[in-house]
Amino acid sequence: MSDSISFDHPSIVFFESELFRRIQLEALFNDSKTICDATPRSSWKEVVEQYERHKSLANFSLVAFVDSHFTLPADIELNDSTAKVTLKEYIQQLWPKLIRQPDRKDTMSTLLALEHSYIVPGGRFREIYYWDSYFTALGLNQSGYTHLIKDMVLNFIELQERLGCIPNGNRSYYFSRSQPPVLGMMVELCVNHDNAPDTEFVLRCIEGMEQEHRFWMRNEDKLINGGEAAERVVRMPCGAILNRYWDNLATPRTESYLEDIELARNLPQEQRAEFYRNIRAACESGWDFSSRWLADSHELASIETTEIVPVDLNCLLYRLERNLAKYHGLLNHHDQAAHFNARADARKEAIDRYFWSDQEQFYFDYQFIKQQPLNVRSLAATLPLFVDIASAQQARSVKSTLMSTFLQEGGLLTTLNATSQQWDSPNGWAPLHWFAVIGLRNYGYKEDARNVMQRWLKTVDAHFIKSGNIMEKYNVHSLDSLADGGEYEVQQGFGWTNGVTLAFYDLLT
Repeated sequence: MSDSISFDHPSIVFFESELFRRIQLEALFNDSKTICDATPRSSWKEVVEQYERHKSLANFSLVAFVDSHFTLPADIELNDSTAKVTLKEYIQQLWPKLIRQPDRKDTMSTLLALEHSYIVPGGRFREIYYWDSYFTALGLNQSGYTHLIKDMVLNFIELQERLGCIPNGNRSYYFSRSQPPVLGMMVELCVNHDNAPDTEFVLRCIEGMEQEHRFWMRNEDKLINGGEAAERVVRMPCGAILNRYWDNLATPRTESYLEDIELARNLPQEQRAEFYRNIRAACESGWDFSSRWLADSHELASIETTEIVPVDLNCLLYRLERNLAKYHGLLNHHDQAAHFNARADARKEAIDRYFWSDQEQFYFDYQFIKQQPLNVRSLAATLPLFVDIASAQQARSVKSTLMSTFLQEGGLLTTLNATSQQWDSPNGWAPLHWFAVIGLRNYGYKEDARNVMQRWLKTVDAHFIKSGNIMEKYNVHSLDSLADGGEYEVQQGFGWTNGVTLAFYDLLT
């Protein structure tokens, strides 16, 4: 078991090669991710060596070389629903198309083999994604696939043991970053479903959750003064430790290489590594991309993710600490339970101190370099309600803002900023609706939660009736318009929309 991120994979020789850079910079594919998910017809090393031998020949064609040396991936094809089935029935029919059996160990591609069954989101996303899986699991729980949730938990724990973190996804190029920590909440789904949880499974999960906590807290012992930061930990001015998003690499993203190079083109050379790390850190947040992370909400090159302490990340880590305390307590590990409860108590106090604005009566992210809260209103403010640490008065104020400002015809806006980024207005996303709805219900606002759920389901159902598809995101401002923004086309499938939709139907019955 490793607590440090270190990884070696045969594909790395390709990603560091001139061949890879040429394929990306000459834009052989509309989607930079395509070549990253391709499978070489020989070894990665042999393909690079073949390129070096042939690239100077007069009749060399890069297109022909790629065609003869790689098998390209196909998007996950999900037939549009033409039969007269309900939205719920269609989702039930989709699960088998998104489920994958354990992988072969000898795969030549960038896909990291998983020993247990799993589920993929759909479209261009042909692999698992960490935080997606929790929201997908909500629907699997409603559909009788609880064994698959346990399989996914074990896959994440085993990936973490291999890589040092639960990666963004099970591709070799995702090893240097994680995603929002939801392992403990997936464990909750498994444990809550079993009347008599398997003690061996719970112990394995505790070990996995503790390793994830160590990953997020790595280097906290090196921070002496307020305002200092190292990897994912930040010492706040009062001395409290909170967390930020990060990536252990500061290079263009492999899967979006051309996009990152072009974005950085106008930056001074000495600023480019920092830009690349900030772009990568935003991918770790799951909100890629949003005005939350931008100094200039309309300029992606102004991204400053690593300077921001996010309210939602710290609420999820609070939940992880409380879960660790709970499971240690169930097993009579009293010292460990007390340790994690103390950590959670300290984090709760810091969340209230740095993220709550008395003046605005809302939660905001914190810019720790400038030592001031940001002014971007986003659905991240629902996380203190989701993890049940807001006071009654704070919850009431957040609820009021949600229902008067964020709520639109089709659901909740992601932020109040209309930009070209996909995690901004006018888009709405299933995972954020889940956080908001559970947060509202936690404080007794069941009618408001019902209102949000009904509007979201109306949106998903309206697009399903019109197109026969379920989408990754939706335009909640207008049911007649599609969601927009981001680096790729709107994807069909879609795991977390399926999951949250089924969970909402269950809550409404």
